[in-house]
Order: sequence, then structure tokens, then C-alpha cells
Amino acid sequence: MSDTQQTLMPLHSPEPDDNDQSPTNPTQPQPASPDPTRTAIAATAPAPSLLHLSFNQDSGCFAAGTDRGFRIYNCDPFREIFRRDFGPGGGTSLVHMLFRCNILAFVGGGPEPRHPPNKVMIWDDHQSRCIGELSFRSEVKGVRLRRDRIVVVLAHKIFVYNFADLKVLHQIETIANPKGLCEVSHLSGTMVLACPGLQKGQVRVEHYASKRTKFIMAHDSRIACFSLTQDGRLLATASSKGTLVRVFNTLDGSLLQEVRRGADRAEIYSLAFSPTAQWLAVSSDKGTIHVFNLKVDSGLLGLDRSNSSTESNPSSPTAVSSLKFMKGVLPKYFSSEWSVAQFRLQEGLQHIVAFGHQKNTVVILGMDGSFYRCQFDSANGGEMTQLEYYNFLKTDETF
Repeated sequence: MSDTQQTLMPLHSPEPDDNDQSPTNPTQPQPASPDPTRTAIAATAPAPSLLHLSFNQDSGCFAAGTDRGFRIYNCDPFREIFRRDFGPGGGTSLVHMLFRCNILAFVGGGPEPRHPPNKVMIWDDHQSRCIGELSFRSEVKGVRLRRDRIVVVLAHKIFVYNFADLKVLHQIETIANPKGLCEVSHLSGTMVLACPGLQKGQVRVEHYASKRTKFIMAHDSRIACFSLTQDGRLLATASSKGTLVRVFNTLDGSLLQEVRRGADRAEIYSLAFSPTAQWLAVSSDKGTIHVFNLKVDSGLLGLDRSNSSTESNPSSPTAVSSLKFMKGVLPKYFSSEWSVAQFRLQEGLQHIVAFGHQKNTVVILGMDGSFYRCQFDSANGGEMTQLEYYNFLKTDETF
């Protein structure tokens, strides 16, 4: 019996043009738009339980999976775009957007799952129904979407599918991967995929355009979290210790920079590059969001930082310990590179972070329904300034 079985549900639309990149849905995906009928819910209804949060590919929107369904929000300005509340039995443990179009992928979960946890459902919100599904013999741990690919993560295996017809293109064996770790690049034309390797502390990077595989021994301990830049050229990793974050060149596997989150062990929840890869944000169970200044050669990466205020500013904080002159005498801890900006939240609560579309801003989402937008001082660093806060689970709050 095979590990996977694909089922495409009937489509009642014309066949797509050969040049049309719209996945699974033969009609061109349209930007998701608010629908009053979808958001009309009684103010007396209790807030749902949050099961999952994910940003879309450009971090301009985010999706929330709940014990009743899912909701889609815009980040700037903050507002709810639409929701699908299926009621009791609507549990959705994973939900991922495809940029801002009508196509989403979700997996059932929670006490009363909407669908079995071993199925990925492809949802077209214009048709208000599932237009495809992928079934597996074990629980789905993660899903990643590109315009041309669907990536499904199981506990020990990853499947890469063509989005247009749901045909399997690649299968990858991994070490035990209970958190469903996997990231893909999002620039059209080239695809880079990062996933756990077969050894503890190893990351496997697939460069599909050049048909090359690179194995990077990133840490001695188990990999806890990693992130790719939009073009897939940079990889940031953190281990189960959670003290150090390392940035690698995915093409040759070289270590480009190492930064220190802290001295105590921590569980890293998310890592995020800014669009120009000048900054790296980190969230952990310690409750502090950190922003680090990256010193990667932007010319090498083909990135445009011309609008960045700190690129040529000699006074920009480096956050390297002032004891660096004693490197080799004192422990490595004292010559570490620390974050330039911080924002403090409730310790122990899971948060994910991404960079906002406004300059020098981050967006933070909490599993308690909290939404923060904060701004950091790129010249002087220090504590971030909170610009906005909302609880997006409150049914009676007007956005």
C-alpha cells in the first residue's frame, strides 16, 4: 500500500490555460475579500479556541485555525477579511494561505476535527468548498504552499506535489519531525526547500532548479526551528538549546553569521528574515522578541537595501559585546553578537513573528489571540515601541 493517495474532486469550470499558474482551481484565483455574510456572528458566541497560526508568504496576512474552523486577517491595516466557522466539529489544526488568493490548505484537528488529521484539504473560498484532498497513512504535521507546489510534512517523510494536478514530484525521508519543520522559497521560477536531514542537527536543502542537494550540519543538538529568505539563499537555524541562531548560505552550506538569543535554554517558536535580509527576528518561550542586525553581503544575494537607513550608518548598533577585544581569553559567550532590539511579552506563551510592511516594524501573533505591531529603532536599538494591539478572537470587537 502506498504512503499517499491523491483525490481531485470534480471541478465545474473550464480547463486552465497552459500559462495559468493558478493551482488546482481552473479559474484564476482572486484576492480574498470580505463577505458580510461570513462575518455575521452573534456577539454572545464564546470566543473559539485557537489551534494554529500562520503568516502568508509575504506576511501581509495571517490565518488562524480554531476548534470551529478558520479565520483570515489582514495585517496592515489590521482587520478580519473573512471567517469560516463550521461550528462544533469544525476543528482545524493547520491552515495555510496561498498569498492573498482564494485558495487555502487546511488539516482537521483538535477535540472535534473537521476532517481526519491524515488529510490535507484544498479549499477554494470562492466556491466555498474543498476542491481537492491528499490522504496519508499517518497524521499530517505540516503544510507549505507555493503557487506551483504543495509540500506535505509527515513525522518521517515529506511529499512535494505539483499544485495543478496533485501529482507527487518528490519524496524525502527525514529524521523524526514531530513539529512538521519545513520551509520553501517563494520566488517564482526557482524553488528551494529546507527540511530536517537524517541526522540530529542536520538541515537538508533541496535546490530544485539546479537539482542539487546540500546537507548542512547546523547544530550539535536537535533542530528546533529554521527559516528561509524569500529567494531561498539564506537559512537561519536554531537548535533545541535555543541559545544561538546561525545563518547559512544555502548554496555552499557556509556559516555566515552566528547571533546569541540568550544564555539560558529556550524553545524557539519562530525565525523570520526581513525582506532585504538585513534583520532577523526571533521569538521563544522566554517571552522576548529579538531583532538582530545581519551583516550578510547584500550584493552577493542580489538584494536591494538602498532604502535602508542603517546600511551605511557607522553608528548603527552592532550589539557585539564590548569585551570582544578579549576574545580568546574569555568564554565565547562574552564575544557573542546580541540582538539590537527587543519586545517583552508573557513568558511561556507561544508567539510567532514576522516583519511588517512598514519600515522597521514587526508583527507578533500570540496563541492567546493577541496581535501586536511594534517598531524598532534601527539606529539606536533598545526596547521596541508598541504601535498597535488587538485581540483577534474577540467576537464583539470591531476592527
